Amino acid sequence: MNVMNHKTLSVSLYLNYFVHGLGLIILAQNMQALSQHWQTPLATVSYVISGVGIGRLLAYFILGNLSDRYGRRLFVNLGMLSYLIFFVGMANVTNLQVAYVLAILAGVANSALDSGTYTTFLEMQGAKGAANVLLKAFVSVGEFLLPLLVVTLNTAKLWYGWSFMLAAGILLVNFWLLNRQTFPAKNQATTTTVTAATKLSRPRQWAASLGLAGYGYTSMALMILYTQWISLFVKQELGYHEVLAHLLLSLYSIGSITGVLVIFWLLKRGVAETRLLVTMNLGSLLSLAVVCYTSWGWLSSLAAFAFGFTAAGGIMQVGLNLFIKLYPQHKGRITGTFFTFGSLASFTIPLITGWLSQQSLGAAMRFDLIIGIAGLGLISLTAWALRSQPTLTSQRQQINQIDHQIIKLLNQRFETVTTIGELKQQAQLPVLDASREQRVLDRVAQQSQQAQHTPYLQAIYKTIMANSRAYQTTKTEEQTHD
Repeated sequence: MNVMNHKTLSVSLYLNYFVHGLGLIILAQNMQALSQHWQTPLATVSYVISGVGIGRLLAYFILGNLSDRYGRRLFVNLGMLSYLIFFVGMANVTNLQVAYVLAILAGVANSALDSGTYTTFLEMQGAKGAANVLLKAFVSVGEFLLPLLVVTLNTAKLWYGWSFMLAAGILLVNFWLLNRQTFPAKNQATTTTVTAATKLSRPRQWAASLGLAGYGYTSMALMILYTQWISLFVKQELGYHEVLAHLLLSLYSIGSITGVLVIFWLLKRGVAETRLLVTMNLGSLLSLAVVCYTSWGWLSSLAAFAFGFTAAGGIMQVGLNLFIKLYPQHKGRITGTFFTFGSLASFTIPLITGWLSQQSLGAAMRFDLIIGIAGLGLISLTAWALRSQPTLTSQRQQINQIDHQIIKLLNQRFETVTTIGELKQQAQLPVLDASREQRVLDRVAQQSQQAQHTPYLQAIYKTIMANSRAYQTTKTEEQTHD
């Protein structure tokens, strides 16, 4: 793939996830208008919304497997087409049964997009997974802008369906843009990813797989429970004002977007995924504990931002990237498996917390701490299973990094040698200073941390100083001729 195609394809894939962000909350944001349009209670609208989760649960694993067989473009297009039918149909439908089918279709659209998009980015970028993390930012932008659009339409007393039709219009334009691009070959795997996958023993690979599949559940459950219960919890259990209660959700969203950008940057810098996962999950658990037990508004606000940053800042996508690297020839299947566990969380967490809320809102909210502990345990298991083992390739890579630093320091040394040569020439001093060189060798012996290394280090320094004298002599001769 050429660079221009790479960029334009990426733009189209990201634009799909902006629309996906609209689709995630468009039914909830239009509940009252849909209730009036369908002439049915809000509870019935909520029932229709549950169809989205059913669609995901039914489709993720199937579509993930099929995308490995038939390619990514087909399933990205399937996701776009399904969302297009959902948006146009839901804006006009009056039959509740048809509306429920459309909601299921939205879940299928979500599954198809994920099966085709996450895998495409990994196939474009090899072992790097930073681009997948950025998808979360586009989803968040869509979730941020849609409520503003809905409020604007309501204030102007315009048809609620325009929010659906706008999303459909963006999809139509993007459908044309995306299908002018070339997709990378499916299931290609770099030597690095294949080596990383095959060097693991079978028990360690299974342990890592178990940890990451379980993390697909806990990472989604952690976010769902927080967004569902935080506002009610702090109002009724902690006595916070309604404004602050809603602010904690907004700060969570701001933290989420900030986290996406930071994690994207860290991945680009080469920070290890297992280190990110352990650190972020520990941070989310600590910040969630503060939210659950503090009664100071300012501290709750800081903790809400920190929780969004650590729990919803794209760290779930990092877990998926790591899972895929274990099975580089089955990217679609692994994507489907991971998000199937996430769909189970979408289905079960509301049921569990609904039952707990009958005891108290505190019990429902603090159940998130149990999920956080489980998530940290699963990621710790994964990190243990994937702990680095010395290999010829990894040790050579480490030598390459050390050599890079040595070369930079030697460049600086030779620049200083040039200055010293000029000063010696002005003072009419010889290039060779035997006593100085002996002091350098003595200092090498004193600073060497391993006695057996000392004679070899001194030999290296003799060569460095010999080449420095040669360099000084050459520079002096050049200046003399000038």
